[in-house]
Amino acid sequence: MLVTVGCGQADDAGSSAGSDDSSAPAAASNEPIVIGYSSWPGWWPWAIAEQEGLFAANNVNVEMKWFDGYIQSMEALAAGQIDGNCQTLNDTISFAADSVNGQAAVLVNDNSAGNDKIIVTEDINTVANLKGKAIAVEEGVVDDFLLTLALEKEGLSREDVEILPLETGAAAAAFAAGQADAVGAFPPFWSIALERAGSKELISSADFPGAIPDLLVMSQTIIDERPDDVQAIVNTWFDVRAFMEENPERSDEILAERAGIAPEEVRQLQDGTRFFTIQDNLEAFSDGEGIKHMPSAAVEMADFMVGVGFIPETPNLETILDDQFVKAYAAAQ
Repeated sequence: MLVTVGCGQADDAGSSAGSDDSSAPAAASNEPIVIGYSSWPGWWPWAIAEQEGLFAANNVNVEMKWFDGYIQSMEALAAGQIDGNCQTLNDTISFAADSVNGQAAVLVNDNSAGNDKIIVTEDINTVANLKGKAIAVEEGVVDDFLLTLALEKEGLSREDVEILPLETGAAAAAFAAGQADAVGAFPPFWSIALERAGSKELISSADFPGAIPDLLVMSQTIIDERPDDVQAIVNTWFDVRAFMEENPERSDEILAERAGIAPEEVRQLQDGTRFFTIQDNLEAFSDGEGIKHMPSAAVEMADFMVGVGFIPETPNLETILDDQFVKAYAAAQ
């Protein structure tokens, strides 16, 4: 069974202000659009847009709000406290039904290609060895899904292990302190887990290629009221990617500062992150068979999550993907 997983991380905020879009409603045109992001390598580059003035260059007023806890960022978007958030497809499905302003993915930033990991003690050598073991993981999001996917592949379930529900940073610390047999984590937290003597990687998102798209999700209210600004934000992302290609050292400095790690670690973590081109985005949003097509993936994911009790019922999946902005960007190139 297939499911999409993701990653990320409440709360200090930074802001970058540009001139407002004249096509936006007058009442909203001077208000910054607030977007949450958290500790995931595919989302750190939004800090480049702030520091290098790329939002302003695209004539859009954006405030990027950092969340130390990924789940808090999703709760903030669902409660209407922010206008957009960086989150995964499965988590968008989880929060869609209770989102007061609605929400839809408008951009795929990347796919996890090894940066989500299950770290284990030295005596655990297979997924089957996890049976009966205590696993620290942020329950219901991110690497809990990676764990569940791996267990299901081996004919096991979450009921076959002992789940220790902890925020990802706390989960990694608990494992490092010997309080769990395994941990599910994304960077930089799995590096903390690996400080435990004898610990090692059991599986990673590289074992489930294409299953982990990380997204920019905007509230439906903002999409409806300020579509030109949403377009400018999507355009800015591709300017960020161009800046990263043209200025790798400066980019690594900004990402390292935002993530609180050394620039060398940034480069290492980029190996586990596959950034999406505009062509990758068009394919991801398109209809088709298989997990690489998000409309198909969303159906499989929702069925999976209902089946294991993560959500009570499938939300309206037609409203959570909006490809108009990537299509417009592609057409303008």
